[in-house]
Amino acid sequence: MSDQQMAAVEAYFLALQERLCSQLEEEDGGGNAFAADSWRRDEGGGGCSRVLRDGLVFETAGVNFSHVRGDKLPGAASRLRPELAGRPFQALGVSLVIHPHNPYVPTAHCNVRYFQTDASGEQGEQLWWFGGGFDLTPYYGFDDDAIHWHESAAAACADHGADTYARLKRRCDEYFYLPHRSEARGIGGLFFDDLREGGFEQCFAFTRSVGDHFLPAYRPIVARRKSLEYGERQREFQLYRRGRYVEFNLIIDRGTLFGLQSGGRTESILMSLPPRAAWRYAWHPETGSPEARLYERYLKPRDWLAPGLPESTPPTLQVDS
Repeated sequence: MSDQQMAAVEAYFLALQERLCSQLEEEDGGGNAFAADSWRRDEGGGGCSRVLRDGLVFETAGVNFSHVRGDKLPGAASRLRPELAGRPFQALGVSLVIHPHNPYVPTAHCNVRYFQTDASGEQGEQLWWFGGGFDLTPYYGFDDDAIHWHESAAAACADHGADTYARLKRRCDEYFYLPHRSEARGIGGLFFDDLREGGFEQCFAFTRSVGDHFLPAYRPIVARRKSLEYGERQREFQLYRRGRYVEFNLIIDRGTLFGLQSGGRTESILMSLPPRAAWRYAWHPETGSPEARLYERYLKPRDWLAPGLPESTPPTLQVDS
């Protein structure tokens, strides 16, 4: 890839980080700004972590940008191409995780990334690929939120192949799954990796479309739910489900593993974790409860855009403990 193309990717990622932070500050409305923490990496490159804490709506929201270089590509980044492990590499990306106060507002994640490596040593061919996506983790599900989220995901894919949304939704459902719990992390969205088919410009355009569609997918959901009343029961269930988020990120997530394996900045890598979480031994939701409804309707792969989707009664908004 040319220096101009690399510069274009970096410029888009930096502009996306700025736009995400600006609009999330606006949605939060509490007057808190994202604090910027720039850092350098001894092995090469660096980044800027931007974090909003204790906002009016968002308990924590983090938006990371990084552009790192290294002599040996970690295994977590070369799973689909094991022959690339150990080669010199560059990696650029923006990663966002939002943990809201209100249990009726879902946690959200978005990531767009670019990798470049020498395939076969100093004389080898240079290889590159894009990856990314976004996914939603509700604590109390609403059909209209799920439908809107997946309509936005489909819109991101609309100009990039008739079957793209269906393929990447399926990959998202498969990826954001906790096999040790036999549970999905949330209602999915889009997930792609090792994207290079069609050439650089086409792949970069699709990656930009995914990044550009995150805020239109998430902000209307936040706006609908952020003022709903909740009580101790809802907060405790949110903390319990956050425990699953922690398990996924520390045990399964390839981005976390890549960051740790490549000697990345631990504070920035673990920014994705919620500030508070809880575990309960052998706990199960009460039959017929709003908490049980999350497992029964929302933590199972579903075609949210299918005509004639069976309607579901929204959860009862309880504020008792």
